[in-house]
Amino acid sequence: MLAAALALAQSVNMQRLDYVLDPGWPKLPAGWTFEETPGVAVSVRHHVFVFHRGPHSIMEFDEAGNMLRSWGDGVFVRPHALRFDPEGNLWAVDDLGHVVVKMDYHGRVRMVMGRKNTKGETKDLFNRPTDIAFAANGDFYVTDGYGNSRVVKFDRNGKYLTAWGKKGTGDGEFNLPHAVAVDNRGRVLVADRENYRVQVFDADGKFLTQWKHVGSPWGLAITYDQTLFLSDGHNNRVLRLTTDGDVIGQIGEPGKLPGQFDFAHHVSAANTGEVYVAEIKNWRVQKFMPRGRAPVEKKWAKP
Repeated sequence: MLAAALALAQSVNMQRLDYVLDPGWPKLPAGWTFEETPGVAVSVRHHVFVFHRGPHSIMEFDEAGNMLRSWGDGVFVRPHALRFDPEGNLWAVDDLGHVVVKMDYHGRVRMVMGRKNTKGETKDLFNRPTDIAFAANGDFYVTDGYGNSRVVKFDRNGKYLTAWGKKGTGDGEFNLPHAVAVDNRGRVLVADRENYRVQVFDADGKFLTQWKHVGSPWGLAITYDQTLFLSDGHNNRVLRLTTDGDVIGQIGEPGKLPGQFDFAHHVSAANTGEVYVAEIKNWRVQKFMPRGRAPVEKKWAKP
């Protein structure tokens, strides 16, 4: 199945998108570095938050790449994903900690889903969750992901609503649900990573369709104008698609050099067009800009 999926994905005519790398982004303090870097999220102020598996596990940068602050040491066991909700709260998914943590913009904890270092498959426990996404009404979805094979839905207050999925290859079954996104039609897109497909569901988990031509989806990000970016971690590229699954083109290729990827894990996009890609093996986040947009030089004020 793996070979067939790779062949199908590579057979799709992938136009190279006209994006250029910002080689000066980010500007880390002397002696600081990222380690394995699974998560990146962009705020409405165009500040970029990076989630990585080393000291200073959450770092905030302005659009020009200047580091503003950091926090999170000792809080997370194994960072995995980072997302903003529509109200500006920051959510961190800790897969080996088995928790999803809601923080306000200043990093103060406001809600914890799951119980740290306690795994399970109940209304209250996860087993290595991977990602989170938000509906327009505040409901949210967690892909529960490495240990379990399901999507769990909660209301805005953290009340359990429903769950669906089990290990398998059929409709509504998963082999590592690794990322999730919600489009403006309320459809839930799930990156079914090791089944090499995206599955699409209605808001309550009814299977609608699937896309088998996108490689191995590791990360998903939908912009305000309903452009979908998908990080294809096994093929080490980022695809740009419509929310109906039509491929527009790709950014990047496998490799270690700037502009290339090695385990492109998660992706985030600013509403001004910049795309940020977090990588596991290359220990970095790369910023890509539509050609013709110059790098930002000014430093934004702290929020």
